[in-house]
Amino acid sequence: MPATESPALQALIDDRYAELSARCRAAGVPLHDDAGVSERIRRTLLASDFAFEVWCRQPQLLAPAGLERLRAGGDAAARIEALKLPDDEAACLAALRRFRHAEALRLVFRDVNGLDDLPETLSATSVLYEALLGAALDWSERMLAGRYGHAHSGDGERQRLVVVGFGKLGGGELNFSSDIDLVLAYPRGGQSDGARALDNSEYFVRLGRQLVRLLNEPTVDGICARVDLRLRPFGNAGRLALSFAAMEQYYQSEGRDWERYAWIKARPVAGDRAAGKQLQELLRPFVYRKYLDYTAFAGLREMKALIDAEVARKDLADNLKLGPGGIREIEFIVQLTQLIRGGREPSLRVRGLLPALTACEARGHIVASRAKALREAYVFLRRVENRVQMLRDAQTHDIPDDALSRERIARGLGLADWEQLATELARHRANVSEEFAAVLMPEGGRSASVAVADAALWQQVCAESLEASALEHSGFVPGADLAECLLKLPQAATVRAMSARSRERLDRLMPQLFAAARASAAPVPCLLRLCRLVQAVARRSSYLALLEEQPAARLRLAKLFAESAFLAERVIAQPLLLDDVLDPRIDQLPLKRADITAEIARVLGTLDEREAEAELERINEFKASNAFRLGLAFNDGRADAVATARRLAALAESVVIAVTALAERELAAQHGRLPGEGSGFAVLGYGSLGGEELGFASDLDLVFVYDGRRAHAMSDGARPLEGSRWYQRLAQRVMNWLTVLTRAGRLYEVDTRLRPDGSKGLLVGSLDAFVAYQQGRAWTWEHQALLRARPVAGDAALNAELAEVRRTVLAVPRKHDAVLAEVGSMRQRWRAERDRSDAARFDLKQGHGGLLDIEFALQGLVLAHAAGSPELLGTTANAGLIEACRAAGLLDANQAAILAVAHADLLQRALACTLDLRSRIAPRDEALEQLCASVREVTGALGFAF
Repeated sequence: MPATESPALQALIDDRYAELSARCRAAGVPLHDDAGVSERIRRTLLASDFAFEVWCRQPQLLAPAGLERLRAGGDAAARIEALKLPDDEAACLAALRRFRHAEALRLVFRDVNGLDDLPETLSATSVLYEALLGAALDWSERMLAGRYGHAHSGDGERQRLVVVGFGKLGGGELNFSSDIDLVLAYPRGGQSDGARALDNSEYFVRLGRQLVRLLNEPTVDGICARVDLRLRPFGNAGRLALSFAAMEQYYQSEGRDWERYAWIKARPVAGDRAAGKQLQELLRPFVYRKYLDYTAFAGLREMKALIDAEVARKDLADNLKLGPGGIREIEFIVQLTQLIRGGREPSLRVRGLLPALTACEARGHIVASRAKALREAYVFLRRVENRVQMLRDAQTHDIPDDALSRERIARGLGLADWEQLATELARHRANVSEEFAAVLMPEGGRSASVAVADAALWQQVCAESLEASALEHSGFVPGADLAECLLKLPQAATVRAMSARSRERLDRLMPQLFAAARASAAPVPCLLRLCRLVQAVARRSSYLALLEEQPAARLRLAKLFAESAFLAERVIAQPLLLDDVLDPRIDQLPLKRADITAEIARVLGTLDEREAEAELERINEFKASNAFRLGLAFNDGRADAVATARRLAALAESVVIAVTALAERELAAQHGRLPGEGSGFAVLGYGSLGGEELGFASDLDLVFVYDGRRAHAMSDGARPLEGSRWYQRLAQRVMNWLTVLTRAGRLYEVDTRLRPDGSKGLLVGSLDAFVAYQQGRAWTWEHQALLRARPVAGDAALNAELAEVRRTVLAVPRKHDAVLAEVGSMRQRWRAERDRSDAARFDLKQGHGGLLDIEFALQGLVLAHAAGSPELLGTTANAGLIEACRAAGLLDANQAAILAVAHADLLQRALACTLDLRSRIAPRDEALEQLCASVREVTGALGFAF
């Protein structure tokens, strides 16, 4: 030991080391007193009175074999198999306790000598108690079976006890002297098969009592494990063991929020572990809700209030576990995230605190800097807690008051003195307290005061006495329609059906929504939309909790509802999108096509069941969430129009890929697969999808093509189909699933009229037929459409063939003047039929000098020159075509710049119209007129008569 330790500590270690040497001599145990062994023993004596007492009782543990056991790797599970428990109960009790003491000594020795780090120590402690539970249960089952036989269900199946570990045992992170929280269950009712048969309910209660006795009964050797069964249904008043059916009924009807938190860490630790996993799956919907669950805040506050009351009553302010900034607050922060999101993100259903914190950080729910501070605090607090318990094997979370004990703990942790430990402890606890306060009560959250006038307005609404003039006086002008809407809200069936608790939440929330709407750019439209949202979510208290708990969500929602009717309608129709309004990861949206495809695959991979309806629903939710986030980014000015349109197209492509793969899988399950590599099925995206310029409400132009060489082959399933029929059904299924209305909404409207022969043609055609049509019968306008086409889903090999067919068809030499004339004629015809411009307003898409003039001009240039400049066919997007035409010398730099600026500006205006639920017709202004005039000038100079 360093010379700076106090004389009292030096004397304590010297005296105890001498005592152990004497004990070894008396017992004939050789103690090899070399420097390395001596140093490690002395370090252990510094840290633990418990270790000294065990060595005194069992000096053989200091023999070379004993010391080798202390140094060796491998946990208690490897050694308990050699422990043969005698049939005599007293001898069994003694054997279990001696084994526990020897293994606990090993944990102390390895921890204080730096042979294990904290996670290894906590894990090894958990394994020790699992091993003890397993051994004690085996002995108890054997003894009980000798008297009553084995338990069976009504149909004769053998039944075994399921021991579920909770808390730190469940999380695999048990304290050195912790109690073990257990719940006992069995799968089904029935009776035992012995000469004295017992009903299963009584059988497993007796088995549970015997198990607890073996572990918890005090003897001359102490106890083996402190067992706590109070987490079982109905607590101490409940039966010691319940059937799975009784457990499920209890949690469905009686389960409370604190029990949901408890079950996060639960896992089977002894007995029938396979059945234990079935029990966990049975109770999963109780723990993890299907939708984002912000009601978890209320449960957390209630638990925290109870803990705070206990801390105050028992003067536990410095308690490492329960005091401010303690271990429990770190657990609450992480578990709150798990409860809110674990139903939607199975990757968060992690039991141990550190792994769960890592999972929350990986998904972006706890930012890296916060996660680092919480991780460091947790490791430090748990190390201190473990050393406090190792000191005297006491179940305590309080640091001793005496100076010598404090010095021992500090120096055992490698710190100079108690003052240094206290300083570190205070720093970490302050960090945790700050984080916990931010999570539990966001600034301006539930505790924020509400303006008296707004509270009075809501009281008038509830009393049916609200006048429009009161609203107008409050800043909502005009107030007539809003007054009518507000008065109807409490009378709505969904509001009248609310529970008392949810109604209290609504009464607190509505005045806050008044204030948020008043501060927005359009108070009346904003509050009208908020009222519709409240009515839509009245039966889902979690969404009301989100708005009440998170002031940032309220303000952002109000801003959004004031500025974007389109996005507001999306939220009202799909309240799940409320999470996107708040999500701190909003700037981490996957933008590249590959990233979006990978993310949708990850989302589908988290489903608990591989079932088409559930997968379609999740695809819908994924699409809605990502499209909504793109809308938010565009609305907030974080993304321009060209980038937004491109990302919307990438999202649509990913959705089509996922739906096509799902349809192929389901069809193959019913009818088998066709021979050959890949599916032989391809999806071509035309129009805005193919041109990577999708709007927020755009439909998808799709064409389906299959490998004609498999048209007459038969699929290999139980109900085989001929190839042509197999592909027809596949195309129909893709179409149906893209357009069907699910609980999460509809993916897209789909238009397939651009296929060969239009509506008269087959929904899906062979590659040969597609080639023949494009080369022999297609009109110029159809080749214009083909310019924007690209494969978006399906068989990679067939898609490559289609891409080559497109190049071949479009690279055919054409007469320049004829192409320009045909393109101009078609443009004039479209304008005559579809242009909605008038003297005051301009049709951004169809108007003269609008988006389609730019698009048609680019298509005409490419068709006329692709034979000589095939590189023009390398892109389908208008923004890319402008640059390609400039690079090929078809546009000069000024013309290209004019078209690029005009395209971006017009697209920006068009998307803004969609977000405001307006048709893409804008009021004429000077900037718009100049823009369109410049487009007309360029297209005219290029030879187009639009």
